[in-house]
Amino acid sequence: MDNNKHAPIRNGLLAFLLSVMAGCATTHQSSLESTDTSLRHEILALPSENSDDASEAGDLYAESESGEWNEINGAVFPPDPEHQTLETSPAQAGRGAEDPDREAGDAGQQMAEHTDAPDLWERVRSGYGIPRHDNPRVRAELEWYVRHPDYLDRTIDRSRPYLYVVVENLKERGMPMEIALLPIVESAYQPFAYSHGRAAGIWQFIPSTAQHYGLKLNWWYDGRRDILASTRAALDYLQSLHDELDNDWLLALAAYNSGAGTVKRAVRANQRHGKPTDFWSLQLPAETRAYVPKLLALAELFANPDAQMIKIPSVPDMPVVRTVQTGAQIDLAKAAELADTSLDEIYRLNPAFNRWATDPDGPHQLLLPLDKAELFETRIATLGDADRLTWQRYVIRTGDTLGGIADRHHTTVDALRRVNNIKGNMIRAGNALLIPISTRSLSGYALSQDERTRAAQNSPRSGKKLVYAVRGGDTLWDIARAHGVAVAHLASWNGISPRDPLRIGQRLVIWQTRQANADATAGPNAQHPLSNTTRRINYTVRKGDSLAGISHRFNVKVTELRNWNSLRKNEYLHPGQKLTLYVDVINQTENI
Repeated sequence: MDNNKHAPIRNGLLAFLLSVMAGCATTHQSSLESTDTSLRHEILALPSENSDDASEAGDLYAESESGEWNEINGAVFPPDPEHQTLETSPAQAGRGAEDPDREAGDAGQQMAEHTDAPDLWERVRSGYGIPRHDNPRVRAELEWYVRHPDYLDRTIDRSRPYLYVVVENLKERGMPMEIALLPIVESAYQPFAYSHGRAAGIWQFIPSTAQHYGLKLNWWYDGRRDILASTRAALDYLQSLHDELDNDWLLALAAYNSGAGTVKRAVRANQRHGKPTDFWSLQLPAETRAYVPKLLALAELFANPDAQMIKIPSVPDMPVVRTVQTGAQIDLAKAAELADTSLDEIYRLNPAFNRWATDPDGPHQLLLPLDKAELFETRIATLGDADRLTWQRYVIRTGDTLGGIADRHHTTVDALRRVNNIKGNMIRAGNALLIPISTRSLSGYALSQDERTRAAQNSPRSGKKLVYAVRGGDTLWDIARAHGVAVAHLASWNGISPRDPLRIGQRLVIWQTRQANADATAGPNAQHPLSNTTRRINYTVRKGDSLAGISHRFNVKVTELRNWNSLRKNEYLHPGQKLTLYVDVINQTENI
C-alpha cells in the first residue's frame, strides 16, 4: 500500500483546497486541506517499516469561482452551479433555468421543497456509533469547517440526490451513521471526482480495490462512480476492515485511507515498544493522521451545529430518486427524453456511464428523479428495440479493421461484434455493418468522460498552449520534464492522473510559461534530456534526507526535483518516499 503525505500549502487565489484520495495497490487515500496555514498540521518525516508503502503527495481539490471546470492535481470535474465566492452561500445564489451544471439537479431541488419531511440529519445524528474524541487534531479540523460554512452548504447541496441512499444502506447494515459523512472527506460528494492516484467517485475507489469488491470497469461504464454499486462496495470494504482490526472503527477508517497493512505495521511497532495501539498513539502517515480527525470533526459539527454557531441546511428524510430498468442498452439522450428531464440530470444521477449510452452488457438500470420514474417506465415499455439507439449502415472498405471502425464511431469492437454477429476480427470489404451512433453530436453529451476531458484541455490558462502527440516509449514524467512543467500540472490540464497509461497518438495539452521554457532548456541535460548519459532512477528517501541534499548528491537542481515529482515549495520528505530523478551518469557524486 502506498501512503500519501501532506504538505504545507500556499495561500492562493482559490477559496479553499480539498485533498482527496490517491489510491494505492489495494486501498484508498484522501484528505481535506485548508488554505489557512494556521490550521495546517506540521508535517514531519515519518518512519516507515516498509519503504514500498510510500507514495506521492496528496491531491488537491479546488473549487472555481469563475464557473470554469474545476481542477485537481490530475482530476477534473464540473463546477458548482453557483460560481460564487465564499462570501455567498448556495442558499443565497440563484439557479439559472438553463444552467447545465446544476449540481444536485432537479432531484436535489425537489428534495429542498419538501420542508415538511423529517430532517435526514436527525437520523444521522441518532445513529452515531463512533466514540467522540476531544483531541487537538479534531479541534483543528473542526475550526476549519466552522470557518468555511459555505463549503459545507455546497457539499450538502451536492449530496442531496445521494445522501438518502447512503443512510439507508448504513441503516440496513447497522453501521455507524458517521460513515454517511465520509464522502465529504473523500470527494465532497462529487461523483465525477478523479484523483491524482486514479481514485474515482464519491467513495474514491482505485481500480484494483474496485474490482476486488465487485465493481465493473470498462470503456462504457465505471462502477466506482455508480452511486448504488460503489456505496455497497465501500461499506463492504469498511466492514471488512473493522472486522480485521479488532472491531475498532478509528483503525478501520485509518486503513480505508492508507491500507490495512500500514495500520497493522504501526500497531506491531507500538507493541514492540510497549506503547498503546489506539489510533491516536500510532505513527501513521501524515495524511492518515489528519484523515480520521476530519471525519470526527464533521461528526461533532453535525451533532451540535448550534454550539459552533453553524446552520446545517436541512435534507428531507425521504427518497427522491428511484431505480428503473432499461432492459437493454439505451442512448442517454433518449433516456432523458423518455423521462422528460435534462441529459445533464441523467448524468448527475448516473455518473458511472462514461459515454453517450449505457453499457451494452449492463447494468440495465438508471437512477431517475422519483417524480419522473413512472413516466419513464410507461414510455420505455412501448419503445421498440431499434428505437433505443440510432443506427448507421457502414460499408466496409479495403484496409478497415474492427478497431478502427469502432474508434471512428465512438463505440467498441465488442459492441460491433455483438450487433453484427461477428466472431473474431475478420471482416470483408464490401460487407455492411450496423453501427450504433449517438442521437446528438458528441459535444452535446457534456458530462461524458470524453467531453469532461475536452473541457479540461480547452480551459483557458496563462502561457503558451502546445499540443503534444504521445509517441512510443513516452511517459508523463518524460513529457513534463522535456517541457519544463510539473507532472501534476500536465495531468491536470488533460483531465488524467499521473498514473494513467498513455496511448500512442494521444494528444496532450501543455501550457508553457517563459519560465517553464527556460527551465526546460537549462541544465546539463537540456539538449539531450534522455541522452545516452542520462538515466532515470527511482530514489527512496532515507532518514535525514532533504531536497537540497539529494540535489547535491546527484548534481541536479532542487527546482528540477520539484518538477519531476510534483513537489510543492517547502514540502517535507519522509523516509520511504519514492522520487524520480533524471541524472547524468558522467558527473555523479553518488553511485547509481
